[in-house]
Amino acid sequence: MFFTPGGPSLRELAVQALSSVERGYDLLAPAFDATPFRTPDTVLDAVADALRPLAPFRAGLDLCCGTGAGTGLLRELCRERVTGVDLSAGMLARARAAHPPRAGGPDPEWVRADVRELPFRTEFDLVVSFGAFGHFLPAERPGLFARVHGALRPGGLFAFPVVAPPVVGSSAYWTLWGFDTAMRVRNALWRPRFVMYHRTFRLPDVTAGLRRAGFAVKLAALPALGVREDGAPRCRLVMARRPV
Repeated sequence: MFFTPGGPSLRELAVQALSSVERGYDLLAPAFDATPFRTPDTVLDAVADALRPLAPFRAGLDLCCGTGAGTGLLRELCRERVTGVDLSAGMLARARAAHPPRAGGPDPEWVRADVRELPFRTEFDLVVSFGAFGHFLPAERPGLFARVHGALRPGGLFAFPVVAPPVVGSSAYWTLWGFDTAMRVRNALWRPRFVMYHRTFRLPDVTAGLRRAGFAVKLAALPALGVREDGAPRCRLVMARRPV
C-alpha cells in the first residue's frame, strides 16, 4: 500500500491519475483520508483559531469539500446552515458518512456541482476551501472568484490558507517542480486531462484576482504553523470580504 496501510496502492494511484478529475476522485475517495492529500488537522485548527473571533456565522459553505475536512470546522463556526459542495459523488459519499446528524449544531447538506458554476446566490456568510485551488487553471480563477463573490451575502467572508512557497533549490521546491512538470507532460499526451498544479497558485496573483472580483482582501499569519528561516510565516490565511 502507498502512504499508509489504509491508503491506495501505487496501481490505484496510477489509474486515478489517468482519469478525469471527477472520476479520479471517485476512485480515490475510499482511501483519501489515509493520504497526505487530506488537509492536516493542524491546518484546520489554525484556521479555526483565526476565524473563531469572527464567529458565529449564520451559514457556511465548504468549497470543494472533498471528504469534509473543512465541513467540521464550519459546524463549529456556523449556527444555522452548513453546506459542502464538490464535483465528486464518491467524495461526497465519504463526507456524508463522516458527518452524520448530531444534536447541538447544523447538519451539513451536500451538493454535487462544478464550483465553476456554483449554484448559489447571496446565501452564505462564510466560504472556506482547503487544498483545492490547484485544480483550477489561472484562466479559470476569475470566474471562480466571481461565483464565490456572488454566493456570499454583503459582508460575507471567503477564507482559505495559502502555504508559503518552498525555498528555491530546496528539495521541496524540486519535488513540486517535478510534479507539475510530470502533470503537464501527462496532460499533453493523455485525455481526459487531470488538472492539478501546485505552483500556479501564487499569492500576489491570487490577491490581485480577488480584488478584481470585488473583494476587500486581508492576510493573516497562522503562527501555530510556524515560520520559515527568513522569518516569514509558513502559512497565511487569505480573508477576502464582500463589501457591504
